[in-house]
Amino acid sequence: MQSAAPVYSIADEQRARAESAAWSRFAGAADSAEFCASWLTLLSTRIGRARSALLLLGDEEAGPFTVAAVWPDPQRDLQYLGSVAQRTLTDRCGVVASPDGGEPAPESPAHVGYPIEVSGRLHGAVVFDIGAGPQADLQGALRQIHWASAWLIDHFRQRALMAAKAELARVAALNELMATALQQRRLRPSALAVANELASRLECDRVAVGLEEKDRITPLAISHTATFDARSDLVRALGEAMDEVLDLGEAIALPKPADDELGAMAHEQSALVLGAQAMLSVPIVSESQTIGVITLERQQGPSFNDQDRRLASAAGTMLGPAWALQRLNERTWSQRARDRWHDTLQAVLGPRHPGMKLVGSLLALTLLVLAFWQTDFRVSARTVIEGATQMARVAPFDGFIAEGLVRAGDSVKSGQLMARMEDKDLKLERARWSAELEQAQRRFQVAMAQADRGSMGVVAAQAHQAEAQLALVDERLARAQLTAPFDGVVVSGDLSQSIGTPVEQGRTLFEVAPLEGFRVVLQVDDRDIARVAVGQKGELVLSSLPDKVLPFTVSSITSVASQHDGRNVFRVEAHVQGVPARLRPGMEGVGKVAVGERSLLWIWTHAFVDWLRLTLWSWLP
Repeated sequence: MQSAAPVYSIADEQRARAESAAWSRFAGAADSAEFCASWLTLLSTRIGRARSALLLLGDEEAGPFTVAAVWPDPQRDLQYLGSVAQRTLTDRCGVVASPDGGEPAPESPAHVGYPIEVSGRLHGAVVFDIGAGPQADLQGALRQIHWASAWLIDHFRQRALMAAKAELARVAALNELMATALQQRRLRPSALAVANELASRLECDRVAVGLEEKDRITPLAISHTATFDARSDLVRALGEAMDEVLDLGEAIALPKPADDELGAMAHEQSALVLGAQAMLSVPIVSESQTIGVITLERQQGPSFNDQDRRLASAAGTMLGPAWALQRLNERTWSQRARDRWHDTLQAVLGPRHPGMKLVGSLLALTLLVLAFWQTDFRVSARTVIEGATQMARVAPFDGFIAEGLVRAGDSVKSGQLMARMEDKDLKLERARWSAELEQAQRRFQVAMAQADRGSMGVVAAQAHQAEAQLALVDERLARAQLTAPFDGVVVSGDLSQSIGTPVEQGRTLFEVAPLEGFRVVLQVDDRDIARVAVGQKGELVLSSLPDKVLPFTVSSITSVASQHDGRNVFRVEAHVQGVPARLRPGMEGVGKVAVGERSLLWIWTHAFVDWLRLTLWSWLP
């Protein structure tokens, strides 16, 4: 007998055409979005029980993960897959869960999540909604997802390789520009050589270099132009555009990129005068100051892309110190004489005015005494008392406050009831699941009596589900009673005025600190943090206990600063010694840390000297 020829339905033919089209889009993807969409479509067609799929991509360090592709309909709402996606991204491992979040039962639908990692770095996750079916099909789906993820991993590695190659090319171009600038000893020939090189490398019609003089930019060199008239309209238009960069301190591109919020009125007017379709001006920076501007023009070419802007900006940053040094060496004799004159005035001592010299001698003697008189120098800081440990009691689930028994300042014992959540709905839900369990058990007995194995399996699964839901409700009922974790004092939280108020899961309701074990937290100003070290001794006086001087020892210093009352401060922790009975968390005062011996002159003047140094540094070019 001859075997019957396989019969293909219209659905099979449509599925084959869709898969063929997806392969075509996948092989010839124009961008990353099309690549991901076609990849997800191909993978979804390979998984027979797949009902919907979601691909999230992003960078765990750069920012949040976003939706890159959705199957089968991009407009479909797949928020119900969010919990599995969050677990996958958090645990960084494969996740298989039932639609309600628990363990999937055999022959039941499941949500499957799989992370996308490249060299230990998380790039995203793919999540599938898989319909009911045999357990073997679920294992096959996991294998398909694991094998298919290699395409995405290879895609990310190729992107990283291309970015690295582009960065190497940019570094090589910058080295060539620096070599071109350093080949010339004088400033103007060096600027002209760089302008010619940039015009050739970035395919510009004109590149101009200008330097700052008396708060204005004066064009110094124009590409492929040996001399030019400084009073011409061209030079005036270039100068106005460069002045705009000097005022803003940022690079300006025309046409402006979509994310650029800076104004470019001067550039727009200069472009009309110069006949340029695209302009790019970047600052020349030396010692964090803008000392000049490089302006690039294209009269008919395309706009400057991101790579062009990065190369030009990096060139301005690299060339700034070299050109600043050349400019310093090319000062005129009058400028050099003026600088020497200022130096001489500071060192002049004349034979006249003996009375003023006597007063000056007495002042000098006083300064010498103050300069050599050594005493303890202590760093003062605002201080707060905190508990050594502090535990938060949060809302265990979304619900309403039924009763608040304590508030901030109350002392509590371990296990003491602090608040109670409304549990009427939970009790009703427990009764419902108890009834469901009882009905399932009865149906199971009927199916067993009838020897109906198929019905027995279905009813047994329903009974297990009811038991799981009942256990979940019992757990939530137990957590509805908020108790104190240990003996201590309530630091924050007052629910007495919030009875019946809805709260979200995870909201902090109380914070409890123990009555034993305190730590001192000093907010040390960033001007003094370099002098504080672990192990140093200090003394503390609290506002509520002004008659007590509490000694302490510095135990740790954080390396992250924060803003407080307009000041930049660092958190310094210390252990207090001889804890008085009236000490409570939250008390504030002033602490002083002994950081060594200094002269009286230094102690009284170091703050002003440091401020003067910083101010002068900010004014220096």
